Formats: sequence, structure tokens, C-alpha cells
Amino acid sequence: MLTLCLRGLERDGLLKRTVFPVVPPRVDYELTPLGVSLCQPVIALGTWARDHMAEIDAARAAYDERAGIEGELPSED
Repeated sequence: MLTLCLRGLERDGLLKRTVFPVVPPRVDYELTPLGVSLCQPVIALGTWARDHMAEIDAARAAYDERAGIEGELPSED
């Protein structure tokens, strides 16, 4: 699954993949300039989520109550 995700990011131009012809095999990944340009928006999204965690937790609890879900669902982090 990790390989599929990495290949998708490479296909999208966000990662550069370098294969080294050694034993055992070695593959390095690095962000491309396009990938680097995505860092600021991703950090902003993480900051927003952290700042609104109490509201998100309350919304989840209200949803679970309406849906009749008992107990706590596994965290998505």
C-alpha cells in the first residue's frame, strides 16, 4: 500500500524517486519543487484541525449519538 501511495505521488510530480543499483536494493524519495510548494497548505490544514479539535470531537459525539453508535470509534490520526 505504501508503494502505491508513493508511486501516485511520484506520478503527480510531488516526489522524485531514485533507485540505487545495490544489494540490498535502495530507493530514496525526495520532494520535488511542486511537493515543497504543498508543504505550507498542508501545515495550515494541520494547524486548523488542531485548533478546532474540540469542535470536531463534539461534532463526532453528536453524530454518534444521533446514529446510535455506542462507545468510541477508533481515532483517525
